[in-house]
Amino acid sequence: MSTDASNRRVVVKSLFGAAGMFAFAIFVLPPMYDLFCEITGLGGKTGDEYTAVDVRVDTSREVRVRFVASNNASMPWVFKPTKDSVVVHPGEPTEITYFAHNITDEDMVSQAIPSLVPNNVADYFHKTECFCFENQPLAAGEQADLKLIFIIDPDLPEGVNSVTLSYTIFDITDRMANPIAQLQ
Repeated sequence: MSTDASNRRVVVKSLFGAAGMFAFAIFVLPPMYDLFCEITGLGGKTGDEYTAVDVRVDTSREVRVRFVASNNASMPWVFKPTKDSVVVHPGEPTEITYFAHNITDEDMVSQAIPSLVPNNVADYFHKTECFCFENQPLAAGEQADLKLIFIIDPDLPEGVNSVTLSYTIFDITDRMANPIAQLQ
């Protein structure tokens, strides 16, 4: 067998291997990660929209909630919480906002992904309204205050007195079928 044919086979096998790893990372790992986080409670992922029904407020206890914001490497917006932290009573609905400013000269659409620390509090942090439930379109130069309303569950373990909620914002403009329609 010639060296050229052998080299071609190695290149073809390498390309198929790389394509297989890419497909695995895109299509298999995210659902496995979600399932792992759901089963173990690890990962700090927050739940979906929560409907508060007869939640009692525990005025004997206070929990500090800190807010953090970061941009994905490809996201050029200004994105930050309007408050660094609040002190709440478990069961008490609390509203805060995050500020977003599209400083580019292009219309863009973003998506915010939340995370909580410590990781074991995700089941006790309930969002009744959150900008993270929907895409956030902003026209070039536009600014917005993005609302979050949350409740710390009164069943939060006694030893937890501080929670950090972090959002990372991503540019998803290229994934939208018609990004301009999102702005209307």
